[in-house]
Amino acid sequence: MYHLSQFSLKAMTECGAALRKLGHEAESMEDAAERIVHYLYDQFRNVETGDRSFALVRLFKTHNFGELTDDLQQFVQSMLGDAPASDHMKCLTLMSTVGDRPEWCSRAYSQGHQSIPLVSEHMVEQIPMISRLIHQFGLEVSSVLAPTPDLIMDLEQRTFNVFHVPEALGNPYVPAQSEFVAPVGIQSVLGFGGMLPSGNLMAIILFSKDPISRETADLFKTLALNTKMALLPFDRGRVFAAA
Repeated sequence: MYHLSQFSLKAMTECGAALRKLGHEAESMEDAAERIVHYLYDQFRNVETGDRSFALVRLFKTHNFGELTDDLQQFVQSMLGDAPASDHMKCLTLMSTVGDRPEWCSRAYSQGHQSIPLVSEHMVEQIPMISRLIHQFGLEVSSVLAPTPDLIMDLEQRTFNVFHVPEALGNPYVPAQSEFVAPVGIQSVLGFGGMLPSGNLMAIILFSKDPISRETADLFKTLALNTKMALLPFDRGRVFAAA
């Protein structure tokens, strides 16, 4: 078990080693993502009560629209309305989710986040949490929407910063304040991730009922590399479990 209030370099190293191994027996990227979010959800506990620290853990990855499953393409098209979707349009896709409520434990139950079309830089900037996450990672929105081969090579070797909201309540970068943040008691939000060789971005977002300090948040930078290693075998292979 790990405790956010006592998360150390030693604990980070142990957690990273465990995350890296979670892809070994997985049959798809979705399967590996499922193992990763459940591990984080189950292993981080409040030091005093033993309750889970995270109310919700989600793993997202960008995909080209043309590489999505039929049901996800239909979901994206419903969000776009009459606007046509190009095969190369990036979509921020929910690979796996787990949380305190049953409806948070399957990506198929998500009403608005199964796959979010990233139509343009302007459109992304209008989604506060996504744009803030990209910028805090140290990326430009353009590099996520249309990465070039040289840029992919550069970004793949980089250790990204974390997306960190120490006080979630009332923060404009955390949506659903009255429906989610306040009633669930979300204290902090933390995101970490990186760029895969395919040029797609992966990100894990943790919605925590325990406060997360900046010092603790910075330790999660290294966990991004361990998570990437678990997903890497499927980056150009089998992505979706149903595929």
